Amino acid sequence: MNKYFGLLATAVVAGAAHAQTVQLTANDYRRAEQFMGYNTTTLVDWVNPYPNWVEGDKFWYRSGNKVLLADPKTKSKTETAIYGSMPGAGVSQGRRRAANEVISPDGKRAVFIKDWNLWVKDLDTKRETQLTTDGTKDYGYATDNAGWKHSDAAIVSWSPDSKKIATFQQDQRKVNDMYLVTTNVGAPKLEQWKYPLPGDPYIPTIRRVVIDVETPKVISLNIPPDPHRATMSDDISSSGSFDDIDWSPDAKEVAFVSSSRDHKNAKVRIANTATGEVREIFEETVKTQFESGRGAINWRYLAKTNEIIWYSERDNWGHLYLYDSKTGNLKHQITKGNWLVGKVLKIDEKERTIYFTGYGREKGNPYFAYFYKIGFDGKGLTLLTPETGNHNIYLSPSGNHFVDVYSQPDVPPVANFRNTKGALITGLEKADVSRLQAKGWKAPTPVSVKAADGETDIYGLVFTPTKMDPSKKYPVIDYIYPGPQGGSVGSWSFSPSRGDNQALAELGFIVVVIEGTSNPYRSKSFHDMSYGNMAENTLPDQIAAIRQLSKIYPIDTTKVGIWGHSGGGFATAAALLRYPDFFKVGIAESGNHDNRNYEDDWGERYNGLVENSDYAAQANQAYAKNLKGKLMLVHGMMDDNVPPYNTLLVVEALQKANKDFDLVVFPNARHGFGEYSSYMMRRRWDYFVKHLLGAEPPKEYLMGVK
Repeated sequence: MNKYFGLLATAVVAGAAHAQTVQLTANDYRRAEQFMGYNTTTLVDWVNPYPNWVEGDKFWYRSGNKVLLADPKTKSKTETAIYGSMPGAGVSQGRRRAANEVISPDGKRAVFIKDWNLWVKDLDTKRETQLTTDGTKDYGYATDNAGWKHSDAAIVSWSPDSKKIATFQQDQRKVNDMYLVTTNVGAPKLEQWKYPLPGDPYIPTIRRVVIDVETPKVISLNIPPDPHRATMSDDISSSGSFDDIDWSPDAKEVAFVSSSRDHKNAKVRIANTATGEVREIFEETVKTQFESGRGAINWRYLAKTNEIIWYSERDNWGHLYLYDSKTGNLKHQITKGNWLVGKVLKIDEKERTIYFTGYGREKGNPYFAYFYKIGFDGKGLTLLTPETGNHNIYLSPSGNHFVDVYSQPDVPPVANFRNTKGALITGLEKADVSRLQAKGWKAPTPVSVKAADGETDIYGLVFTPTKMDPSKKYPVIDYIYPGPQGGSVGSWSFSPSRGDNQALAELGFIVVVIEGTSNPYRSKSFHDMSYGNMAENTLPDQIAAIRQLSKIYPIDTTKVGIWGHSGGGFATAAALLRYPDFFKVGIAESGNHDNRNYEDDWGERYNGLVENSDYAAQANQAYAKNLKGKLMLVHGMMDDNVPPYNTLLVVEALQKANKDFDLVVFPNARHGFGEYSSYMMRRRWDYFVKHLLGAEPPKEYLMGVK
């Protein structure tokens, strides 16, 4: 043997022995899996006192086999009769209906779509009556099949007296189609539906109508068709009913808002439901995008007093305003200050009082919802839930009492019974997490750091291993969902598990979840920070946050991973391609990598029209040549939300750039992967363990097996 070859071989063997890869076992994964929700939730002792209201603002709720009755007069809760004897117990509220039917307020009728037309069914006699006759393919009534939603449900708004319907005839005749093809033995099946894209010359429009159900008669409103848009959601039916509609109590009028295609203009209108005549009341135009609330549409038509309560961010914060519905003139601003109204829960017209959730007024985390009331005149602002935390409110039918369930990410929930004068009636329930803690569980740590600008406060959660080694530094995984319609953390209420964040931490990582700039529930200027450039994806904020947190936690900033789904998938690929020297490993699931290939309303709402925003420069495939780290792309090939060719464009660009990457496809899966979610989670763990931790994962570990 050549002596030099022998020396080289010896050195290679010695080096390999010295750098032996750490092997994680199935037991390591099994231990991490104990921190998943399906293992932690059952260890929390908690009764959510969801109220079933009865006469006198009493309510009952279940606690195991017991029924507890809370009474505002006695200011107590007591165990009462068996569950089956309580009012409304064991029976569904209202009549049963088919999935595509919408039942009238009096419970006597249901409307549905058949052959592109609307029909009504008498729920007692089962007699069906055709309401419209001129509906045709792609020009049907009340249809819910444009963009990523394409169901058979009827989109209507019933009048309070159950005699009329506000709806529309939707024109999609010139709108482009989307196609998906199944994978199966034999001939594939083609899915085809209307799916407009940003910049398309034609998008769905709606011809507004009111239908007198008893006649029946169709009354067309005398305005041109509106774009398929709403003031709150990326559809006209966010809640399953027709958005931006508010009836007068006598059903003689219906108020509605027409939104422009780019969401910059909102027109408030009132229609005469007998003649179809429409009065223009007022309009609001903004530079970026208009929204009517946070989590709900907040405007209301108060026909009895000829007023409109309106929501606007015109002073940089989401507040309520009072308008005269006869003249269209502003009477005055109702709420004011450097905080915002989230969701209007009740309007008491007699007492002229508004009950609503608000954000950012109290000290601490601005994402915590608190419950308030205020007079129409802007006086008497009262905080009704003083405890620190994120509050979920269940109002009584009278509006005089409510159940308040509040918590924090690291503080288990507490439930109280209160009245709307601000007094505590009685405590209800407190969660006990002692069994969970006995298993080694610990809550994430809420943190606040500065955004990339060095000035703006941003918030997040940090998940660390339950057994930290103080002598070592840990790779960091950044879970991201940049919005701009949401955020990475999601709910700021308590949860024993948030996805697989803590499970990943148990494998040897520190996991961070950061709410970057441009998400909602803050000021208008905060929300608009990425308007016109969604490709920013809060990534500068993520980098700034991780660097700051590395001074507090043992984070190795040379080993940074990132992953996300949908908008988070878009952000993850952008992180690896735009900041390749910082982000080393990424898993991009179901990403909308080029928003020219995602439904029109989302991009045009948050990015502007194509002619005013450089969509091409924001597309991930344009930066494929920059890839340095390890990138896994994932998509379901039957994804009818984010079409799979979003990911395939990035695949093609990486191939052209001669870059190595990993690809996982689910041939027949939708946006969320369905039955393959556990498989994807295992692949995600494996990928970070191997490429970020530098260890070898167990072979084909099977999730969810005891």
